[in-house]
Amino acid sequence: AITARIAQVSEAYGLKVDPGARVDTLSVGEQQRVEILRLLYRGAQVLILDEPTAVLTPQEAEGLFATLRAMAKSGKGVIIITHKLHEVMAVADRCTVLRRGKVIGSRATAATTPAELTEMMVGRTVSLERQKEAQAPGEVALTVDGLWVKGERGSAAVRGANLELRQGEILGIAGVAGNGQRELAEAIAGLRRIEQGSVTHDGRLAYIPEDRLGTGLVGNLDLAENAYLRVYKSAKMNGRWAFVQALMERFDVRAASAKTPIRLLSGGNQQKLLVGRELLTDPSVIIAAQPVRGLDVAATEAVHNLLLQARTERKAVLLISEDLDELIALSDRILVLCEGQVMGIVEARPELVPQIGLLMAGEQVATA
Repeated sequence: AITARIAQVSEAYGLKVDPGARVDTLSVGEQQRVEILRLLYRGAQVLILDEPTAVLTPQEAEGLFATLRAMAKSGKGVIIITHKLHEVMAVADRCTVLRRGKVIGSRATAATTPAELTEMMVGRTVSLERQKEAQAPGEVALTVDGLWVKGERGSAAVRGANLELRQGEILGIAGVAGNGQRELAEAIAGLRRIEQGSVTHDGRLAYIPEDRLGTGLVGNLDLAENAYLRVYKSAKMNGRWAFVQALMERFDVRAASAKTPIRLLSGGNQQKLLVGRELLTDPSVIIAAQPVRGLDVAATEAVHNLLLQARTERKAVLLISEDLDELIALSDRILVLCEGQVMGIVEARPELVPQIGLLMAGEQVATA
């Protein structure tokens, strides 16, 4: 009866999960989906949702917002925590801005703007626009041919994927969380076994993993030790320190000293160190998985600008994100995954969001 009820709620809200799966085998996005389902299953009178749309297609997000508005009209309370300002403007009656744990102010949504909210969040004016200049892509830098990869539960997570990534291009990977994005990134980076197919590049590959403290950094090591993890074989000690100083200065990594344990840095400074460490190795291909997850507006702006600068420098960037706005803003093209299969590749244009959403849901639509 419980399983049937979960299936009913799951179907009603478009939140697909495997009721028999162990939670520790699920991706971060799938775990968040379980949290949403649990609230809905319990019939809660007050819902607190933290970044709920990362696990939804655009169409599913609109459906969730309609449900939340209907709940509010019926007398229930809804708190939604999100960094996506368009979601605040679309669904909230009132919004409150926090900065460093303090309430900066509250506004009626109808009486404010995204620009005002951004300034409240950061304490200064921040550009919400990403300057992506038109440029012709160069030679193919990364080829994925007929790639099959298994997931944590032994079944195929990536199913015959094909893609080509060119110099001076950002290729976005879109999909609802848990549809093979993590496994694709790890296979390309050499961290997950390839069952069938091939990955071809020139060997100068940088990887920015989605789990910065679990995979990319070592929390108990200091900033300097984390910085030269990528050059410890090739650089002598004085060369390592030069690398650390260059990284901190060029990428504005702020800490009391290079001996500060990395776990004590803010998420933004951790991420800038991780991104900078990879970029300073002069890669030709950059795999960036969820590079701004959990970052504030200012840190997000900094990381986005670094990726755009890499594109300008004719590096090839594979950007994996569950934020469709981010993909539209940064990418030249967007490849859509559903259940590990490539559903299509479209140009990164705002007017194509409905088409991208249908592809994310597994529907075949024309992509030419």
